[in-house]
Amino acid sequence: MARVCVIEDEPIAREALSALLGRSGHEAFAPTEFEDVVGRVRDAAPDLVLLDLTLPVRDGVSVLRELRASEETAATPVICVTSRTDELDEVNAMGLGADDYVTKPFSPAVLLAHVEALLRRSCAPRAWRLTFGPIVLDVASAELSGPAGRLTLTKNELRLLALLLRNAGAVVSRQALMAELWGQDAFVDDNTLTVNVNRLRHSLAEVGAEGLLTTHRGLGYSVRGEE
Repeated sequence: MARVCVIEDEPIAREALSALLGRSGHEAFAPTEFEDVVGRVRDAAPDLVLLDLTLPVRDGVSVLRELRASEETAATPVICVTSRTDELDEVNAMGLGADDYVTKPFSPAVLLAHVEALLRRSCAPRAWRLTFGPIVLDVASAELSGPAGRLTLTKNELRLLALLLRNAGAVVSRQALMAELWGQDAFVDDNTLTVNVNRLRHSLAEVGAEGLLTTHRGLGYSVRGEE
């Protein structure tokens, strides 16, 4: 579990982001006052910050600048989340030290893929354990267990299954899965994702969980079944 600070002034969006993170096994901290938001981040000591660039009182870019200037928060990973579509805003944010940039509106699954990818790059491995139906996935060791045994997943199988399990019951788009594996801006043949999904299906079958992964033609994939 990671502690994520959500800096978002719009109440509905703030609550939705906090709920999304909570459902994914993370602890969300979302300040509602923005006069000393950097001080609040220092006090919370989060593993990651989701920062809206359009804030009351002060601009989000100035918040990012102060986060990077403070010794306590200089290394804290930051994802800028904003409705701004000006390329210059993204360039400025990345130039000031943002680790990632997501433009609204976004798919919740895509945002989670960015969060998980950044946490993996910046944090020590965590003993995360995801359970659904007959299977148990230890994210730290990449070990998948089921009624028929256990095995170690490949890196891509681990990333795919972890994202699907964290969104269990919901359809995860092919775009979100490809962003999880190769980054949002990478150009990858769509068939490459199909190959990786088929490998994951084979691994699930090996541990006795055949049929757990459902294809939604033209939409994506989901993990469904009796929990």
